[in-house]
Amino acid sequence: MTRTPQVLVAGIGNSWLHDDGFGSEVVRVLRERGAAPEGVHFADFGTSGLDLAYEVMRGYDALILVDASRQGELPGTLYMMEPTPADVDGSIEDGQVLDPHGMDPLNVLRFVKYVGGWPGRVVVIACEPEDVTDVGFGLSERVAAALERAADIVLQAAAELQETPSVPGGASA
Repeated sequence: MTRTPQVLVAGIGNSWLHDDGFGSEVVRVLRERGAAPEGVHFADFGTSGLDLAYEVMRGYDALILVDASRQGELPGTLYMMEPTPADVDGSIEDGQVLDPHGMDPLNVLRFVKYVGGWPGRVVVIACEPEDVTDVGFGLSERVAAALERAADIVLQAAAELQETPSVPGGASA
C-alpha cells in the first residue's frame, strides 16, 4: 500500500480588507465544490500566520498558499510562484519579535524554515487585488471573477504536488 502525499491548501488574508480576503474565499469555493481529493486538506487561516506555521510543521509533503499579492498587473490577474528554501531567509535574530497576527506568507515560511519544518514543495497562488486598504467585506468584481479559475489552479497544483512533492533538485530544507 502506498502513502498518498499530503498537501495543505492554506487560504490566508484579511477578509475585513476587501480583496485581501481572496485566499479565504478560494478555500470557501473549494469546500463548496465538495470533498477534497484524497490527501488534500483545505484550511482558511485568515490572518493567523502563526497557526499556519504550526500546522505546516505537522508534516505535510507540500504546501499551497493562496493569497492576494500586488505584482503590478490588472486586478484579478492570477499568479503562481514556487519559492524554494534558498529563496527564504530562515534566520531569526535573538530578541526579534514575530507578530503572530502579522505574519505574511514570507514570514510564515521564514519561521517554518527556522524551526526545520519546510514542507517539501511550496506553491503560492495569488491574485492581484484592486482594494486592500479600505475596511469592508466583499471582493471587488474583478477579483471575485477570478475565484473559480483560482480554485481550478489550486486543484491542478495539488495534483502535481502529489506526484512530485519534494523540493526541486531533491534538496531538503
